[in-house]
Amino acid sequence: MTTGFALFETAIGRCGIAWGERGLLGVQLPEVDDAKTRARLLQKAPGAREMTPPADVQRACDAMSDLMDGNAADLSFIALDTDHLPSFNRSVYDIARTIAPGETLTYGDIASRLGDKLLSRAVGKALGENPLPIVIPCHRVLAANGKTGGFSANGGVTTKFRMLSIERAKIARATDDAPMLFDPGLSIAPRRRRG
Repeated sequence: MTTGFALFETAIGRCGIAWGERGLLGVQLPEVDDAKTRARLLQKAPGAREMTPPADVQRACDAMSDLMDGNAADLSFIALDTDHLPSFNRSVYDIARTIAPGETLTYGDIASRLGDKLLSRAVGKALGENPLPIVIPCHRVLAANGKTGGFSANGGVTTKFRMLSIERAKIARATDDAPMLFDPGLSIAPRRRRG
């Protein structure tokens, strides 16, 4: 199978998807335009050719679009090709994939599940390198006390807020000395789809 890629519509804009014979190689959140989205996606899947997605990849696109429309879509069926990634990152991604839509964990929660709370920064670094956002829902991982932490997608934490708002995320309350940066009652209208 040839390595391919395609762009697809979501409520947050046109995303990109790249695949190979063993599963998805990359998902790209929307950039400022399609050319930049393609360029970023090709960094994850060098040499991929733009083409119509095969049925299983189209099903993945449809499920991601459904999730970004605010439906609790299950993405666990999507096959990923992550063998080329560092084993620590894969361990972080495996845990992140268990976070259901509307739920969140902290970097510390994932570090604890890996066996050492002191791995929180390494968890954040691995999530910052995530080649498959949405499918590996790094947007559902926050810093302590409901703070956002980072987000490397175009738009930064604003994009993270938007995705969490669409999913109606439940976020632990912050303390007075560490105010919450995301109001779970906040409603952010999705971007209109391009016709």
